[in-house]
Amino acid sequence: MPEIASVASMTTFAQVAALIAVLGTAAVYGTDTFCALVQRPALAAVDDATLVAVMGNVHRYGDRRMPLPGVIGGAGAAISAALAAAVGNWAMAIPAAAAFGFLVVWIALYTRISAPINKRLTAAADTGVVPADARVLQRDWDAIINARAILQGLAVVALCLALLN
Repeated sequence: MPEIASVASMTTFAQVAALIAVLGTAAVYGTDTFCALVQRPALAAVDDATLVAVMGNVHRYGDRRMPLPGVIGGAGAAISAALAAAVGNWAMAIPAAAAFGFLVVWIALYTRISAPINKRLTAAADTGVVPADARVLQRDWDAIINARAILQGLAVVALCLALLN
């Protein structure tokens, strides 16, 4: 019987990890979705100096504070997938692993495209100098926000599917 108890407790830990992952991932999903649906069109209506001041400061705080829910989401998904796989619960392990995969792709997009733009806009806000390419920077940032939101949304859905098993 200890083996059955061990499987049950590992499954419970995998479920708890998936639940925690949902909370972290949902925070980032909500933020990216807000940016795609509200922030992007709102910024199109402001002048370049306002754009740089607002986005530079948004990124200053976002780049400091948003990694925590991102790490919680990614770590929770990975732990959930690993624990579920360890006990052979493939119906849980596969969607949890898929969620982790979506989050890894999100990180790649963020680090390669968004983060460098964030740094430039934050530096511009610090100096008060509006870069000549401010709109291009924002356009490039906006170009992947839908993909980022979709990846986070898919991760939330996959984690919820993992919780059903």
